[in-house]
Amino acid sequence: MPRTPRRPPQLRGRVFRGSTAVSRGLLTRNDLRISAWRPLFRDVYADSQLTVTHAIRCAAVGRWLVPPGAAIAGLAAAVLYGCPSTSAGAPIDVLVSTDSRIGPTNGIRVHHGQIDPGDILDRAGITVTSPARTCWDVARWLDVVEAVVVIDALLALRLTTVPALREYALSRAGRRGWRSLLRSIDLVDAGAESPQESRTRVRLVLAGLPRPETQWVVADQGRFVARLDLAWPQFKVAVEYDGLWHDDPEQFHRDRRRLNRLLGGDWIVLHVTAKRLRDDFDGFLAEVRAALRSRSGSREPR
Repeated sequence: MPRTPRRPPQLRGRVFRGSTAVSRGLLTRNDLRISAWRPLFRDVYADSQLTVTHAIRCAAVGRWLVPPGAAIAGLAAAVLYGCPSTSAGAPIDVLVSTDSRIGPTNGIRVHHGQIDPGDILDRAGITVTSPARTCWDVARWLDVVEAVVVIDALLALRLTTVPALREYALSRAGRRGWRSLLRSIDLVDAGAESPQESRTRVRLVLAGLPRPETQWVVADQGRFVARLDLAWPQFKVAVEYDGLWHDDPEQFHRDRRRLNRLLGGDWIVLHVTAKRLRDDFDGFLAEVRAALRSRSGSREPR
């Protein structure tokens, strides 16, 4: 019969340094090679029964693999602050000073740059870039749509503010990325409740449409009717992002019922899905533009 793998209770459901487990006599080097343990990074392992998320991987890098004076940064920092996560296996950004040297490690993306006082914080024992520095870095490293997605989420968590970010950027005028951060700031909205709502809004605005209101509440004689993801209330045109939660049939019917009430009140409500955004954004844009034009009485609403 095959031997039952050693799974010490101290390591169950945990992420740990392999060398530490060996030095404490909990495992041998051969034990680390069996299927009970999953290698995450060099000398970092997880219980194979643990669901390893991107946040768990970020925390592991921050706790054991970031050199002194460096920090978890970019999207990884945003995840540690509580922003929606990317895929579990996404590379983890690490910011190190320009004069530091760090060897390549699979799964880690190293960025060199000037680190100012206050740019790095200790968060539950993990060094991470400050919210303002995180926004600066995503504005430099990502395209403007994805940068705004991250900054929207940090604003919604009340970890920073638009005035604070604007001051941060202007105080670094002339350095690479300050204009990118200002451009992103001009497009952010803390009212976005999901990354896809942010992406939809920013892409519509970049395409030349008027900036919509987020989470717009429609009332009838003081009574709540609906709350809309994106709305142009002066034209009674709205956009709703249909996300995965629509797999819940009851929620789907509640949502459609409230939107039917809006239609009865002369609103135009357009729906968009992730597939439509990915495969037919131009077609969706044309529909939104036509709806706004029909309500504005002009060729192009402003």
